[in-house]
Amino acid sequence: MHYIRFFNELHIGDIPLVGGKNASLGEMYQKLSTKGIKVPNGFATTSEAYHLLLKENGIKEKIEKLLEGLDISDTFSLQKRGLAIRELILASTLPAELIKELQSAYHMLSQEYGSEHIDVAVRSSGTAEDLPDASFAGQQETFLNINSPEKLIQSVKQCYASLFTDRAISYRTSRGFDHFKVALSVGIQKMVRSDLASSGIMFTIDTESGSENLILINAIWGLGENVVSGKVNADEFFVFKPTLKKGLNTILKRSLGSKKEKMLYSDETHTINVPTTEEEQNHFSITDTEVMILAHQALIIEEYYKRSMDIEWAKDGLDGKLYIVQARPETVQSKLQNNISIEKYALSSTKDLKLITSGRAVGDKIGSGEVKVIHNTSEFALFKEGNILVADTTNPDWEPIMKKASAVVTNRGSRTCHAAIVAREIGVPAVVGCGNATEVLSNTQKVTVSCAGGDEGHIYEGEIAFTCKTIDLSSLKQTKTKLMMNVGNPAEAFNFAKMPNDGVGLARMEFIMTHSINAHPMALVNMHKGNPVQDEDAIRAFMSPYTDAKEFFLQKISEGVGMIAAAFFPKPVIIRTSDFKSNEYRNMLGGLAYEAVEENPMIGFRGASRYYDESYKEAYAWECEALKRAREDMGLTNIIIMLPFVRTPQEGQKVIGIMNAQGLVQGINGLKIYAMCEIPANVIIADDFLNIFDGYSIGSNDLTQLVLGVDRESGMIAHIFNERNPAVTTMLKMAIDACKARGKYIGICGQAPSDYPEITEFLVQNGIDSISLNPDSLYKMHQVVENLEEKLR
Repeated sequence: MHYIRFFNELHIGDIPLVGGKNASLGEMYQKLSTKGIKVPNGFATTSEAYHLLLKENGIKEKIEKLLEGLDISDTFSLQKRGLAIRELILASTLPAELIKELQSAYHMLSQEYGSEHIDVAVRSSGTAEDLPDASFAGQQETFLNINSPEKLIQSVKQCYASLFTDRAISYRTSRGFDHFKVALSVGIQKMVRSDLASSGIMFTIDTESGSENLILINAIWGLGENVVSGKVNADEFFVFKPTLKKGLNTILKRSLGSKKEKMLYSDETHTINVPTTEEEQNHFSITDTEVMILAHQALIIEEYYKRSMDIEWAKDGLDGKLYIVQARPETVQSKLQNNISIEKYALSSTKDLKLITSGRAVGDKIGSGEVKVIHNTSEFALFKEGNILVADTTNPDWEPIMKKASAVVTNRGSRTCHAAIVAREIGVPAVVGCGNATEVLSNTQKVTVSCAGGDEGHIYEGEIAFTCKTIDLSSLKQTKTKLMMNVGNPAEAFNFAKMPNDGVGLARMEFIMTHSINAHPMALVNMHKGNPVQDEDAIRAFMSPYTDAKEFFLQKISEGVGMIAAAFFPKPVIIRTSDFKSNEYRNMLGGLAYEAVEENPMIGFRGASRYYDESYKEAYAWECEALKRAREDMGLTNIIIMLPFVRTPQEGQKVIGIMNAQGLVQGINGLKIYAMCEIPANVIIADDFLNIFDGYSIGSNDLTQLVLGVDRESGMIAHIFNERNPAVTTMLKMAIDACKARGKYIGICGQAPSDYPEITEFLVQNGIDSISLNPDSLYKMHQVVENLEEKLR
């Protein structure tokens, strides 16, 4: 055949002939099947077939004329000319020789699969598509469940016409591509019956932080077009590559998507969207085992191509197997890997913010402006530069107005849908999958869209001031004093990890518990035992889709801890076990039944004293079990455990005994156990504590409070609270000296170094091992410490 190539005839060098998508399918079909990658067979038309269509129908000159003088910022003109070109192609006739070859190839493929008329997917593949420096993905059409030669021929023609979608024209024009040096190949591939199962997309790089250590997998019920187009909020899974390569099952995070619809086969319209059942919405669309199979396949594909990849997969409901139906280079984050500077956006104030709605964050920027709700392409002319684009969902044709937007907000979609991909490409913050954006946001309303707070994006009332700092990474030198970070939110960890750092000096368990558990741990313990608890309905609603309270607790805690530890792996990550005060526990769901009212909770039933108490030790045992899961099952052995508020050495020994019983044994698999140095006793009899612990991290806030006898929550005596007081600095020096004498770790994770340069100088002069700071202070502190160490040399 002259105009057709089967997958077994194609390899990656055939991109000029059949485009990146089809060349990649041929390469995988031939080279990766022996490695367990299942690619359904198919064939592709060549670029020569497209050029023959233009020549035989004499339409090239007509297209050129329609494109003359085009201003792509004029959306009305772009739409009008694009439509005229597409109608020109649709009115043309496919070359007779091409029709004959399509019929013959379709018959051969049908025979291979034992069918008279096999169902195929018909996808466009631009001959410049999916190159490392271009992302034409999603600009052309896809047709599913095509099951006759006649329908195939019509679909091929429609694919050719889609080379001139509005977005495709805009993209090529803005990047200087000659419209006629980009041809189109059409891929025809045996359909995977994912309408009877599930499908999705996976990236071998984190689409937001750019971390090459993550695999992101999205999954939905039914055919995969819904996740690509953003019509469905997908399930989301993160897998950690370094420990995956060691054979460990490292699913760092699972997020349940709403999955309100699924796409099925239809005799009348090829495909149809139908509502999912409540059971489907409340369950993950793939199992953990399937997540790991997909992750291994993604790793194989990435290692073969030696670059980050964007992969589409499908599960066949008839044979239960997982198939790869597309793989192309990732084109956004890959370009940013060698950047020597990073931008950090932040709201100028977080007080009195009025939250309107939230969804999945795309990017980490902030944008503000007037809302413009757009329902369809006929309204594009109403959209003005700097508006906030609000829509139910977007498709690739919306790119021209997305470029004008200061931010994009949609009801539907996930981080791998086309709206998200386009937003990343053009550098616009987007919040997708809000559910109700078009209902709660109205035209001309002024709002701020923030993606600067992790994986959840927020839309706030009003135009809120924000800052953007550019951090030059090339100017920073390694310091002798380790500069670590205080990290609370696991969702922000991978973005924070991009900054120069020596690990995490303090990861607070409280943040993970508050946001991921939201219930008193003992309430969950009693639910697991089958006992009735206060607020049980609210707890079960928060737990959904989990039904077992213990597995919910273990999985959510290990995931939260795991995300932070993985982001900084293999650097040390110090996890401080839970340090809520009794009044904070009371505010949790079910908490009133387990907590007494204390006069001064700050120095009451908190820290280590709680862990071995009969009223709480079962909950602490769960916490230990979750930490063991993160260290042992996930392979995150960079986790160091730190105990807070240990009043006596005997108390420390009791808690370590509980940890041992849960399999967290000091020294085994490199486990270190530190204590917070925040009570005068920790300093005065440091030797006794250091007989038990592997090191200290100074908590300057509590230490100052207890040395000076000041309740730091009392405004009446707040003026006395001062970490620079000689009594406090004497304690700091004593703690450093005690650890140095024993060869034990000594760091600080309190606020003092961020607030007072003289405290930083004092700590560096006295040889502290590490200073742990909030991420927004790290860059400035790096320069301060660098200069101090230079002076001390």
